[in-house]
Amino acid sequence: MISDREFTRRLLQTVATVVGAVVLLAAIWAARSALMVIYVSALIAMGFSPLVRVLERPRQDSGQGFVPRWLAILAIYLTIVGVTILVGLLVVPPLVAQATTLWDRAPEEFNKLQTWLRGHNLMTRRITLAQAVENAPNGSGANAVGTVLVALSTVIGGLFGLITILILSFYLLIEAQRMFDYLMRFVPAGRRSDVATAAREAVSKVSAWLRAQFVLAGVMGTFAAVGLWWMGVPYFYVIALVAAIGETIPVIGPIIGGIAAVSVALTVSPKLAVTVGVYFLVLHQLEANVLVPKIMERRVGVSPVAVIIALVIGGDLYGLAGAILAIPSAAILSVIVEEVASHTGDDGVRIQRVR
Repeated sequence: MISDREFTRRLLQTVATVVGAVVLLAAIWAARSALMVIYVSALIAMGFSPLVRVLERPRQDSGQGFVPRWLAILAIYLTIVGVTILVGLLVVPPLVAQATTLWDRAPEEFNKLQTWLRGHNLMTRRITLAQAVENAPNGSGANAVGTVLVALSTVIGGLFGLITILILSFYLLIEAQRMFDYLMRFVPAGRRSDVATAAREAVSKVSAWLRAQFVLAGVMGTFAAVGLWWMGVPYFYVIALVAAIGETIPVIGPIIGGIAAVSVALTVSPKLAVTVGVYFLVLHQLEANVLVPKIMERRVGVSPVAVIIALVIGGDLYGLAGAILAIPSAAILSVIVEEVASHTGDDGVRIQRVR
């Protein structure tokens, strides 16, 4: 029999545990945006960690690194910024020129569309492009101002978030070993070796995922460049670059590349635009259903089924950000599951041996 005092103590402990868990979950939910920033920063740090170790690899004679850790990280960041600026200089001017050409030809293409519609009895009278713009539905001035303010606040918030991620990942890379040593104090001594092995495996998988993203970008950029060059699309190299960069963004990125290609092809002829659209549709299907699952399985060690499931669940839970982070998250989860399963199996072997 349990005494009344013991029953009361256990009841209070249970209530306190439940209340504490609810408060913790509520705090996590309230801080989910900040936690997402921290998680993205940690993934970036894990992805670049092997490259940083290569740059700071110690010399055999002195035991000191080739370069200080902070300088190696800074060099990687400056390289990324330089490549981004170079890509912008290559992409933006030709796209602006093509957009200007398309806008100048808009009335002519609009009249061709009306001629086709009237030839198929889908339109009764002609209208000018200016009339079509004037008759288009629009909101009130207040709604327009509100939309602009919301868009500006979103852009500014995204910019600050990006800066925060870059700064935080920089410091995570610098303090990685110290933080890991501190956290290992809370792990039982008998499990520290296994936890360290699992942590190294997780870092390796995330780094492999990052390299796989570059491989996918290169493959899609090459296919886009060759196909567009063969079809005679202007500025095919720029569109291929846009398609390669868009490959790093699941679902939305390939669509952006396809829209850019069709828009440029439309300045040549509607027939070429349709051909380019079909080509990019086929390319996107091959990328989504063949390339991504196979490359991620080979590089990251995550099965094609797990890749597709992770993309679907991640996109449904957290939208575009969830889709981007789905595969590295699945890779880390697979390491944790394997470690838990291995630990459970070891316990089962020990129990059988004792018996």
